[in-house]
Amino acid sequence: MLPACPHLPPPRPGLDWRLLNAFPAEDRGAEFYGACLEYAHSLWHRKYAARAILCLDRAMGADLSGHEHVLVTWPMPYAAMVWFMRHTPDSVFIGNPRVHFQHYADRMNEPRRDQRRWRAWACWALARKVMPSLPGDPRHRVEEPTHAQIEAHLHRLGLPGEDALWRGVLSHAHR
Repeated sequence: MLPACPHLPPPRPGLDWRLLNAFPAEDRGAEFYGACLEYAHSLWHRKYAARAILCLDRAMGADLSGHEHVLVTWPMPYAAMVWFMRHTPDSVFIGNPRVHFQHYADRMNEPRRDQRRWRAWACWALARKVMPSLPGDPRHRVEEPTHAQIEAHLHRLGLPGEDALWRGVLSHAHR
């Protein structure tokens, strides 16, 4: 079992995919967000680092206004993303988060497409800083945004203070 991530709630024993499948598409708010964080932590403990990152992607897609109680304790999981990238042992598959977020941002669908897209670019920037040796996908031609562009879009489209939260995580993100 991998060590606990300090940026996520402790998972209950025995969680599986049914936890998230219990939420219909129209009910993916605060409870869904909390469930995604908990399930991501459960996947992490079981050495499924890549799947844990995908679960945090789902958390970032929750329909939140910024005033939900869960966000006080568990803000947008940028710090958890960095923690996973920093602490994944070489023997555990994490894939290439840089390529994952590059593709995810460029191929985003509704709902809240623009908000979710800029969160993916924000995670892409974190991956580039934490894992600088990872290559991008040279066949995927996309205009990579600057940190200033990411921050501006998070300020405009994200939750209140999300841009500052991301900037703080980015400033401390390194391997």
